[in-house]
Amino acid sequence: MLPREYGYVALVFYPTLYATESENKDAKLFNCVQRGHQNSLEMMPTFFMLMILGGIRHPCICTGLGCLYIVSRFFYFKGYSTGDPENRLKIGKYGFLALLGLMGCTISFGISLLCG
Repeated sequence: MLPREYGYVALVFYPTLYATESENKDAKLFNCVQRGHQNSLEMMPTFFMLMILGGIRHPCICTGLGCLYIVSRFFYFKGYSTGDPENRLKIGKYGFLALLGLMGCTISFGISLLCG
């Protein structure tokens, strides 16, 4: 039994994040925009941490990789929001290379801390 002060939480369902084709003819376009936005939000903490940690040892390299990532994420989202999910990877795929480079910078920073 829930205490009375938690009663407002009970039976509150999660919102529907994606549209269905039966409800809206533009559901696929809406869902693509929604997924592009959601994917960007999911990747943001990883990008920030890699930029901060890798940038301590390699600030210029991380600046360039960060700019590449941001520009490629813009095109990733623009391609995704066309309604065809395959369009997201035309230019957006370079963002993953930027993340790989940022991981390398972060690993280099970690190794330098361990080795002195």
